[in-house]
Amino acid sequence: MHTRILIILNILFSISVSSAEILSQWRGPDRDGKYTDTGLLKSWPDNGPEMLWSFEGLGAGHGSVAIAHERIYVTGMQDSSGYLYCFDMNGKLLWEKLYGPEWTKSYPGARTSPTIVDDLLYLESGQGVVFCFNAITGNLVWSVDLLKTFNAENIRWGMTESLLIDGDRVICTPGGPKHNVAALDRFTGKTIWTSPGNGDPAAYCSPILVEYQGTRLIVTMTSESIIGLDAETGKFYWAVPQHQTNKIHANTPVYDNGKIVCASATSKDDLDGIVQLELLNKGETVKVVWRNTDFPNLMGGVILHDGYLYGAEYRKSKWYCFNGDTGNIQYIDESFGGGVITWADGLFYCYAEKGNIGLVKASPESFTVISQFPVTLGTDQHWAHPVIHNGRLYIRHGNALLVYRIK
Repeated sequence: MHTRILIILNILFSISVSSAEILSQWRGPDRDGKYTDTGLLKSWPDNGPEMLWSFEGLGAGHGSVAIAHERIYVTGMQDSSGYLYCFDMNGKLLWEKLYGPEWTKSYPGARTSPTIVDDLLYLESGQGVVFCFNAITGNLVWSVDLLKTFNAENIRWGMTESLLIDGDRVICTPGGPKHNVAALDRFTGKTIWTSPGNGDPAAYCSPILVEYQGTRLIVTMTSESIIGLDAETGKFYWAVPQHQTNKIHANTPVYDNGKIVCASATSKDDLDGIVQLELLNKGETVKVVWRNTDFPNLMGGVILHDGYLYGAEYRKSKWYCFNGDTGNIQYIDESFGGGVITWADGLFYCYAEKGNIGLVKASPESFTVISQFPVTLGTDQHWAHPVIHNGRLYIRHGNALLVYRIK
């Protein structure tokens, strides 16, 4: 009788795990910078869309918001300590939770964007500690110090990845020489598997999950490479050299129909820029389809839409459109400051490093700024990626969170 009960409980647990729903994650539902909202404004008033509310007091940080359970979550650093903040949809601060030391050196502040699955929230500090919180109460469920656990060292500007959830696993990249990528049990933090990868230190990239011809792959970038490994076991399949002078690699890979696109800034050789890989042999091998070394995109992200790639050059007023099949540049437009790119309902939302938000109609033929307005609150760099949810645009600028009605 006791054995039957255990079997039934295991079955019920497996069902609950397999039906776990990712409610919010980095760069939207598919981690590709595209949001599913419809019915959004096709132009804005001269002074921008209506600001519904704002909050100043998050402290230093560059992470985007997460939204679930009719609540908004974001991280920030006060003094040298990291905090997780929870707001209701009207901007009322419901609670804040101290989670520990944050990154205080160059470009200080919290880095991660939380990931929410059912009622659990996951984040990684700039000091390389993974935390799991109850998203409703804010209570800490577990934490794991990646650097100590996996014999890894922190990187120049602090650990930055936004965690990937795959079923009952948290996927993270400690960057240790033997335990390069790891899968943790998302309920307990216990190690499920580790992969030696290719032994590179971690970069600033957030991983993606790719399903191709029956193989489930984790794809990410480490300090010198793009790597692919088996999501179930951590088996290391392949690595493609990808170089950048400061080994940053902050852009998340983009996947579509057997092709992976990765974008980095420049290096001193020809293994940099933007590259497209094609998966072969059920994803266990890859080949380079094309590489364009004239596109130094450090961390603004790229959008793949209708077979074309869109993105901006770091710290330059240059927006590029690429042919996704060939890697050839369609055009370079210099009418708007370079920065972060997001997409929803047929239009692009461009957040310039100089502080303007642009609503853009872009096609393979042209880049047209329909409307724009300045972000007037906040501190430090304009680096956080915008989030679009239920007709609202969420902009994080340093210590400030600004929410606009765009529907």
